[in-house]
Amino acid sequence: MTTHTGAEHHRQAAEHHEHAAAHHREAATHHEAGDHETAAHHAHIAHGHGLHATHHAAEATKHHADEHGGAIEAAEDGEDS
Repeated sequence: MTTHTGAEHHRQAAEHHEHAAAHHREAATHHEAGDHETAAHHAHIAHGHGLHATHHAAEATKHHADEHGGAIEAAEDGEDS
C-alpha cells in the first residue's frame, strides 16, 4: 500500500497526464515526418504514463471512499456524518 495522500495522488495523476500529452505530441511530430518507429516509441511511453495516471486517479478515489464512504451508512442509520 502506498503512503500518498489523496491530494498527492491527484497531483501524480495530473503529472502523468501531462507527460503522456507531451509524448503524444512528440509521436505526432515523428509520425508526420514519416518516422513511424520513433512515433510508436513515444506513443508507447505515452500509454505507460496514461496507465500511471489512471492508477493514481483510482488511488485518490479510494482515499475519498475511505474518508467519506461512511456517510451513506450513517445516513441510513439516521445519523449525521
